[in-house]
Amino acid sequence: MPSELFLKFRKEIQGFRVGLNMELYNAPCNDYEAKIVLKPLTPEWKWKFIYEPFHQDVRLLSKKIPITKFLNLQVILATQTDENMQVGVGHNFQLHATGWKWKLTTCLGGDGISRIRNKTSVGLFPGFDLRFGWRADYVLPELTGALGTGEPLFNMQSGRLQASLDRVEAILTHSDTC
Repeated sequence: MPSELFLKFRKEIQGFRVGLNMELYNAPCNDYEAKIVLKPLTPEWKWKFIYEPFHQDVRLLSKKIPITKFLNLQVILATQTDENMQVGVGHNFQLHATGWKWKLTTCLGGDGISRIRNKTSVGLFPGFDLRFGWRADYVLPELTGALGTGEPLFNMQSGRLQASLDRVEAILTHSDTC
């Protein structure tokens, strides 16, 4: 079972996409979030605006800027700093505190294990898409050996691959062209 289930409603209006996202999180505890998103429809869009009414959080995000093939930088200006913020300045109105937080994102990496993360989209018909967020954790096979040291002449660790489906998004888009 995916740990994140999203239902996204989108309406395209005069060169912009207005979205309402309903986000359900199963792990580590059940949680629900709603977001209102405004984003330009042009292929060279540079920003998007996100408002979370439950947290009264406002964010302005830049497009992810590729630094290398696998490394991206994203700038975020937000009213609050949170664990999902990549780069930006944040202000917490409840604590009357302002702070910096930054993070580079990549599809490779992980904590002590190699990881590939990706999203795959499938358009079922015009106006309805499914997007799957998946992850593959892997340890590459390892061959070792020794002679005259008391260690085995030949040793092999076969490696490991574990894949999981973390997120499922159902995206409903209404536009004049649908």
